[in-house]
Amino acid sequence: MQTLTSIKALQEVVKQQRLAGRKIGFVPTMGNLHDGHVSLVRKAKQLSDFVVTSIFVNPLQFGAGEDLDNYPRTLETDSKQLELQGNDIVFVPSVAEMYPLGMSTQTQVSVPQLSETLCGASRPGHFDGVTTVVTKLFNVVQPDLAVFGEKDFQQLSIIRKMVDDLCMPIEIVGVPTGRAADGLALSSRNGYLTADERLIAPELNKIIQSCKDAILSGSTDFSDLEASAKQGLQAAGFKPDYFAIRDSSTLTEVTKHTQEIAILAAARLGATRLIDNTRLAPPK
Repeated sequence: MQTLTSIKALQEVVKQQRLAGRKIGFVPTMGNLHDGHVSLVRKAKQLSDFVVTSIFVNPLQFGAGEDLDNYPRTLETDSKQLELQGNDIVFVPSVAEMYPLGMSTQTQVSVPQLSETLCGASRPGHFDGVTTVVTKLFNVVQPDLAVFGEKDFQQLSIIRKMVDDLCMPIEIVGVPTGRAADGLALSSRNGYLTADERLIAPELNKIIQSCKDAILSGSTDFSDLEASAKQGLQAAGFKPDYFAIRDSSTLTEVTKHTQEIAILAAARLGATRLIDNTRLAPPK
């Protein structure tokens, strides 16, 4: 496995692979890899001939007071995990490589509406940072397919719309959320949880699943279900950011035309912000 830090060097290697007729898979990450990330690389390996994984902690998607400086950087461990999965290249650019003229004048890519709700409402500008860096990485790697986790379901929805709207010839592949044995969604930020908070954290998924069960049992008052879920989160020790029952395609309110429902939640547990979701077909 090669480790590259230069855009030019990466593009030259990918060009040679493409000329050899190989299908290019891409997994963008911010590092501090866990089993959920590993499953993305494994999926990319299944679907393509040559896999590039990027590790870049993107400052453009962090707001004021967020954890940019403290975000875990574990390149040596990450590289070992990637090599075990048969990853071909790990691309580790510097901030100067990605934003050579700085970020204040950087052209930005924005997906309206989808980026402004849920996590976008509480983290203004976050998704503009995500879509901008992903667009840059797509242009650098020019993959045939890119793999993302479904834990960040809003992010996945935004990336899919961006690719469709901008006519990017890239297949976007979603991989189901990896979970610990107690149901907690795998996340790099789980490492911030204290021992006591780690015991409480699985309640987020349990409350989401309880809401799902209620809908499948015939409950249709979604406002009441959302309010009840928020109360449950507060009682468990969380500070809810949002708990929303939405149309999974538009992330707007469920209507009679909704073909799939998404239940999405974000909540703080101590200093750690956790997100999770599930989906279901509307009951007949």
